[in-house]
Amino acid sequence: MQLEEQWLGSDVSYDEGLEIQEKKLAEVLEGTSANTFFQLEHAPVYTIGRTRDKSSLQNPAMLPHPVIEINRGGQATYHGPGQLVGYPIVDLRPLGKDLHEYIRAVEQALILACQDFGVPATRREGLTGVWVGTRKLASIGVGVRKWISMHGFALNVTKESLRGFLSITPCGLQGVSMTCLEHEAGREISVQEFAKAVTPHMRDCLAALQSEE
Repeated sequence: MQLEEQWLGSDVSYDEGLEIQEKKLAEVLEGTSANTFFQLEHAPVYTIGRTRDKSSLQNPAMLPHPVIEINRGGQATYHGPGQLVGYPIVDLRPLGKDLHEYIRAVEQALILACQDFGVPATRREGLTGVWVGTRKLASIGVGVRKWISMHGFALNVTKESLRGFLSITPCGLQGVSMTCLEHEAGREISVQEFAKAVTPHMRDCLAALQSEE
């Protein structure tokens, strides 16, 4: 399948990233643009899905960064420097209109990319995301509009990426320890270095959905 890639840079505000997604989603829906895989680093921000239960934010008034409620599933998470955020804007209609399988494909792409760096990343039964043992490496939260996907994943690459999680209950999971690729690989890794590794796996994993039709 065709999947264009675009690096949006570092310190991208959440609002700017959302605006870029919205514009591309409309273009893909209209058939005037190809599926596009945006990758970036966000300026520090907390996001949470549209849910009545906001306990994962702990004490919102004391948080060190802004909080934004968005149209994805899930509880609170953090985005910031040292973390790779990926937004695949993809038409799921030719891929079977199966949101569950799409999320599994995104997970698999990240798992394979982590393995390229010697990190034994896996899934955990009943829990969305990418894990190393019981430590969470990546969060996934997807939105869909007329079967065009938006939002996506956030994978902690550098040690700096972990600081913001200390003020929340990540994804509402009590007792979960967040980790990063650098910790698990035992060496320094840049966000862009990892981003380059993810793209071919994302393309292949999504193409596999298409071939199953």
